[in-house]
Amino acid sequence: MTLVDDAARVRENAYAPYSRFKVGAALKTASGEVFLGCNVENVAYPEGTCAEAGAIAAMIAAGETAFVEAAVIAESPAPVPPCGGCRQKLAEFAAEGARITMATTDGKTTEMAVTDLLPGAFGAGHMR
Repeated sequence: MTLVDDAARVRENAYAPYSRFKVGAALKTASGEVFLGCNVENVAYPEGTCAEAGAIAAMIAAGETAFVEAAVIAESPAPVPPCGGCRQKLAEFAAEGARITMATTDGKTTEMAVTDLLPGAFGAGHMR
């Protein structure tokens, strides 16, 4: 099973009654652990929380702090990139050289380095 398969599986659990746009995400750490997340909307915050943020939260809750590979999937004509907020979160928790695969439910994929998602990302080095 690939990370895209894992993301597709958890995507089915997304709670998206307002947008009807379900997104699934999967992260793999250097230890081989896989963490999953899906988007969750609610009446007070109809935009909801993003799938990638959910996967990162699960990773952190399990005591891991970096991922080496990520996947995100949605039903869309083209692979959907993470939103701006998730790009920042992914940049912060990505291990050096981490890659992301963006996929559609009908099998289209785009792969890139996480660093290419957010050129010039704000990081801890900016606060020194």
